[in-house]
Amino acid sequence: MSFNVLIVDDSNAMRSVIRKVIQLSGFRMDHCYEAGNGKQALEVLSGEWIDVILSDIHMPEMDGFELLKAIHQHEVFRNIPVIVISTEGSMDRVKEAHALGAKGFIRKPFLPEELKRVLHEVIGVGDEGEYQADTDECDF
Repeated sequence: MSFNVLIVDDSNAMRSVIRKVIQLSGFRMDHCYEAGNGKQALEVLSGEWIDVILSDIHMPEMDGFELLKAIHQHEVFRNIPVIVISTEGSMDRVKEAHALGAKGFIRKPFLPEELKRVLHEVIGVGDEGEYQADTDECDF
């Protein structure tokens, strides 16, 4: 199974790095979409199926926390897991991100293995990228 990823960061270079790290990590990515701020991210979300969002905090026009608020107020988008990727790593910022609905938080710089682990955790897939089914609770 492959996933559609949206990377939101105001730095073209950082978006390229994140995309490359995802590819190096072995995470099964189908399509990778990019946005330079939260407003552009919402435009992408309105036209594309996205499985997971990786977002910076500090961006012009609409920052990452404003994006989290907008996503979680939207009936369809609120179920898309968001991982915040930021140089800010204080416990207050991490708590704030989670309070706004972020499912994960990664501090820059990061290793491919860490990014893959967090992606798998928030999406709910195993090490090989397959959904983990609990067969004891399945009716069919």
